[in-house]
Amino acid sequence: MPVLGLRGRSRRHNDRMTKRRRFWLFALVPAALLLAAVLALRVWVGSADLRERVAREASAALGVPVQVEALEFAVWPLPALALRGVVVQTRPALSVARIEARPAWGALLAGRVQLATLVVRDAQLPQAGIDSLLTVLSKKKRGNESPRGLQPESAENLPPLPQRIVARGLTWTDARGRALTLDADARLGADALPDSVSARIVAGRLEGTRVSLDRESPERWQLKAGIGGGTVSGPLTLKGQGALRGPWKLAGQLQTTGVEVAALTAPARSLSGRLEAQTTLSGGAPTLGALADALQTQTKFTVRQAVLHGVDLAKAVRSVGLSRGGETRLDTLAGQVQTQGRAARLDNLVASSGVLAATGHVAVSANKALSGRVSVDLAGGVVGVPLMVGGTVDAPEVTLTRGAMLGAAIGTALLPGVGTGAGAKLGDKAGSGLGSLFGR
Repeated sequence: MPVLGLRGRSRRHNDRMTKRRRFWLFALVPAALLLAAVLALRVWVGSADLRERVAREASAALGVPVQVEALEFAVWPLPALALRGVVVQTRPALSVARIEARPAWGALLAGRVQLATLVVRDAQLPQAGIDSLLTVLSKKKRGNESPRGLQPESAENLPPLPQRIVARGLTWTDARGRALTLDADARLGADALPDSVSARIVAGRLEGTRVSLDRESPERWQLKAGIGGGTVSGPLTLKGQGALRGPWKLAGQLQTTGVEVAALTAPARSLSGRLEAQTTLSGGAPTLGALADALQTQTKFTVRQAVLHGVDLAKAVRSVGLSRGGETRLDTLAGQVQTQGRAARLDNLVASSGVLAATGHVAVSANKALSGRVSVDLAGGVVGVPLMVGGTVDAPEVTLTRGAMLGAAIGTALLPGVGTGAGAKLGDKAGSGLGSLFGR
């Protein structure tokens, strides 16, 4: 009996060992096959032939040479196909350090190609390069125009769009060379328009600004932004023809509360103070890309404790000449702003302080050049002195009109001090009537 018991225990022990070997065999073989498949996929994705093919197809699609430094199959933190060192050779070039495309595995197993997430890291996007690419794409699209006319943009004509787009360290540089870097996270709806967007500017102009956009209905979003110690918020509506087809119409009502103006104009500091404003915006365009230039806005604003930097209006009146530099402190600055694309016009300007009061209008061109007129009253009896506004947003200047300067000289000669302002005002009126003699 002892011998038989020992043999039974030995047999049961051997059975357990056999089961363990089978378990590890069944566990390790699939893992090994999966590892082999991953390694094979990484070798294939990293091949020079595939990298060159991707670069060729991207170049053909964009109409601009595209370079791809490397393709990689990333496993961590989630499986993804990654493109490293992507350069679109516009002038100047657009570049992205890394692009990761993560598939929706459920759709992929069902035989459909669907991107779950697209991650863009360390992109450099100068506006001049973007404009150059849009020009090339526009020409390419016109070249492919059918005899029946250009086909409208449509979601069906686009490559598979991701459900989510994540940007980290995306740097945009405007036409004047001023850059800002942001992190953003956007989730797209079935119509390829955003359901939600959150963004934070981490460096450059408007640093510290946070923006969120949340969809409330198919055509309506709520905008909220924290900037310059204040807020900008309100509803926006965007209407198209469905499936990303134009024409498009954009409209909105925005409320600005307690925003430091200098934060909006940085690095330029032509005006500072706390801004309160109500803005109505509207615009229509055949494509989404053209909306920015077609957008029109009307704003009623008030700036509390305003300071005009670079211009001393009181000095310009007292010296009866050109004024650059200095500053003008105001208790209140109010008016209306109208914009069309990148151009703006300020009307019904009213400014006041204990030293002066001023009214007028100023236009700002697309290249930030200033033009306009203001009329200044100084405490002590100098009333209605007309000044021309010139220079740029970064370096404003004011001077009397030619007629006003001549009138001021005559007024000073006839009645020193008291006659200067009255002569300037009278001279300006005479100059307006005799433009050929005095100019403007």
